[in-house]
Amino acid sequence: MQANFQIDDVDARIISALSLDGRRPYAEVGAEVGLSTAAVHERVKKLLERGVIRRFSISADPERVGLSFTAFVAIRNDGGAHCREVAPRLRTMPEVVELHSVAGEYDFLAKIRTTHARALEDLLFQIKSIPGVARTTSTVVLSTELEDRPLDLGALRNP
Repeated sequence: MQANFQIDDVDARIISALSLDGRRPYAEVGAEVGLSTAAVHERVKKLLERGVIRRFSISADPERVGLSFTAFVAIRNDGGAHCREVAPRLRTMPEVVELHSVAGEYDFLAKIRTTHARALEDLLFQIKSIPGVARTTSTVVLSTELEDRPLDLGALRNP
């Protein structure tokens, strides 16, 4: 388990600014948070080193790249010898875009993106064939109201 690092309000504002747009120039971020470009660069470097910032990435529109079918699949393992192999196998499937270990009736919750319902059906057969998987329950997404919300640490830290 990773250690939690305390971040100050300036770090929180830098993270929030870069969460909205990771390509923003450090000079622009610095002007917003009251620091020089060099100071922002140094803080971002330290946040990366400490693992607070994991990576810089893009967010592609799934529908525009042909992945218009989304489902959440709850997966229960059988508690047997193979149950520790379930998560590593699920992580290798490119359709699994999120995987969470959860408490409750199921052991994992996976967010799945596919091209259509038949592709989900094929994937479900693959998931059910993993040794250690006892059962699955799927929920198909009809529409998405909110997704990939950038972190606004200021709002989260000062409710």
